[in-house]
Amino acid sequence: MPHSVEDIEIQLLLEALYHQYHYDFRHYARASVKRRLIQARTQLGFSSFSAMQAALLHDLSTLPRLLNYLTVQVSEMFRDPAYFRALREKIIPHLRTYPSLKVWVAGCSNGEELYSLSILFREEGLEQRTMFYATDINPEALRAAEAGIYPLDQIRKFTENHQQTAAPTSLSDYYTADYGRAAFDKTLRERVVFSDHSLVTDAVFGEMHLISCRNVLIYFDRSLQDRALGLFRDSLARKGFLGLGAKESLRFSKHAEAFADFVREEKIYQRREP
Repeated sequence: MPHSVEDIEIQLLLEALYHQYHYDFRHYARASVKRRLIQARTQLGFSSFSAMQAALLHDLSTLPRLLNYLTVQVSEMFRDPAYFRALREKIIPHLRTYPSLKVWVAGCSNGEELYSLSILFREEGLEQRTMFYATDINPEALRAAEAGIYPLDQIRKFTENHQQTAAPTSLSDYYTADYGRAAFDKTLRERVVFSDHSLVTDAVFGEMHLISCRNVLIYFDRSLQDRALGLFRDSLARKGFLGLGAKESLRFSKHAEAFADFVREEKIYQRREP
C-alpha cells in the first residue's frame, strides 16, 4: 500500500531529528507521533512537515519547541494511588532489607512521580539510604523536575491521591505555597541525580532495586518496548522490582520470562533469578 506524501514527510522529519540531534522517535507508535506532530505543525505555524524539517535542520530554536510536543509531560503526583499503596505495603518491606538502595524513575517528565517516590520513601524511613535517578530525554522537563514547582490548582488532586496511599503524613508538610504555585521542599531532591537518558538509544543505567517507568511504553512500538524492557532487566539488581503503567504489560514481550508477577493488579514485577 503506497504511503501518503504526509507519511513520507513525517518519516523524513523523524530521520532528520535522529541523524542531526540523536533523538530517536522512529519506533514510537506512529499514530501517536503523527497526532502530536500535527498539533506541533499547527501551533508552531508551519505550512507542512517538510517546512518543519527545514527549520529543525537550520534553526536550533526549533528543537526544544518540537520536543515539547513529542514528549509527553502530563502526569500528577501519586497518580494511580493504588500503585503507590502497593509499593508502601508490599515492596517497601523487601527494600528495607538492603543497606542502600537505588531507584530509577525512567521518563520522569516534570518530576511528579519522582517527588511522589521521594516523599513515600521519607515516610517509610528509607530516604537517607536511597539514591534516586530521574531521567528523561527532554531537557526542559528535567529542568522543571529539578525545580519542583507546580501550579497550586493541581495540589488538591495531588493531596487526594497522597491520602489514598495510606500516607502517615500530610502532603502540605512537603511544600510551601505562594503566588499560585507550590514549591516542594528542596531536601526532597538532595539525593536525586537528574540525567538525560534515552530508552531508545542509551545503555544500561546502574544497578537498581526499583525501576518505575509508567505510561511511557504505551507510546513505543513493539520492538522499542522490547528494547526498553531488556534495558530494565539488565539494569535491575537481583530480585529488583519494575513498576509499569496501568495500561502496560510484559505479556507479549520477549523478556516476559525474566520477570515474575509480584503485585499483578498494579503491574509491579520482580526480576527472576538469572
